[in-house]
Amino acid sequence: MQKRALSLTSAIRPLRALFVSDAFEGVLLIFVAAAAMIAANSALADSYHALFHAKLAWSPIPKLYNLHLWINDALMAIFFFVVGLEVKREVVAGELSDAQQRRLPVLAAAGGMLVPAAIYMLLIGGDASLQRGWAIPAATDIAFAMGVLGLLGNRVPAALRLFLLTVAIVDDIGAVLIIALFYTANLKLAWLIGALLVTAVLIGFNRMKVQSIWPFVLGALVLWFCVLNSGVHATIAGVVAALTIPMRRTDGNSMLENMEHSLVGWNAYLVIPVFGFANAGVNLAGIGLEGLFAPLPLAIAGGLVLGKQLGIFSCIVIADRLGFAPRPAGANWTQIWGTSVLCGIGFTMSLFISALAFPRYPLLIEEAKLGILSGSVISAIIGYAALRFARPFRGAGEAA
Repeated sequence: MQKRALSLTSAIRPLRALFVSDAFEGVLLIFVAAAAMIAANSALADSYHALFHAKLAWSPIPKLYNLHLWINDALMAIFFFVVGLEVKREVVAGELSDAQQRRLPVLAAAGGMLVPAAIYMLLIGGDASLQRGWAIPAATDIAFAMGVLGLLGNRVPAALRLFLLTVAIVDDIGAVLIIALFYTANLKLAWLIGALLVTAVLIGFNRMKVQSIWPFVLGALVLWFCVLNSGVHATIAGVVAALTIPMRRTDGNSMLENMEHSLVGWNAYLVIPVFGFANAGVNLAGIGLEGLFAPLPLAIAGGLVLGKQLGIFSCIVIADRLGFAPRPAGANWTQIWGTSVLCGIGFTMSLFISALAFPRYPLLIEEAKLGILSGSVISAIIGYAALRFARPFRGAGEAA
């Protein structure tokens, strides 16, 4: 009886580990993406589309006239707020606070954005109508990538996990800057000035050491509304507001860390899955090999699968060989390459940028989704296999 109990415990241990590790977030997104694809390619297709794109009978903000806009412009502001909190924490007291430690992830993230963009531009073959999508394959999905690492358990060195997380955070910084600089149009000066004034007030709250959370929350909501109407994408307000949250400790607590801990679960298990379900569904009816290998999905998939690994891995090799920054400790080159491949999983941010790149062309958005999903799946499979079968690190002088 005792042996049977021990056997049962051993059998459920991996399942329990799944639900308390990074893996569950990635698995959840896989189910969400699959559910969206099923809904978009079944008898539920019309209902799925109507749910998110039909005009609402009433909206408190006329600019957000359907559920899809509420998700992408309002709910996703929470996602970007959490990203901003993570970025500030890393810059102030984390891996990005030390100049020596941030060399490699910053360099790798830069290579992991520039090379995919270059491959994308090469594969679209000079088609001017597709050029706005250059940033789609430049982003890495933290939840998906860390989820795959979670499935691998202790096969991946801790330093390599930390490296991937740091690269993904720097990647997010780059994606936010890209959205702000390249996907902004028709600026409205009055609203922009209003947003700047609200930001100044939030900074003032920080400088005055306001300890209540509510002035920051209310200020963030006003900032979001101003940015929504300014022409800059509303989600940028989430990042800006997060950067004004105090990091200083009072009675052992930090407002920033408390807010991050409170929101990270909602972000992982509500915000991102809802966004994924609303945006990942692509109707495959009539799409054959010609559709899959059309310039746009091919360019995006190529950027994710080839560009990410080439950009990141080559930067790590060069930095290590030149002595600019050492590779992650305890990891061999096969493991580092496998992790570089995993960075080609571009779900959340890539879907988000595709909607910004082609707002008036639904067909291009559908093709972009196809490229994102196919490129991400291929990257996940190759990256997982490389890390799963890589030999353990053998120390100085190991070849691979």
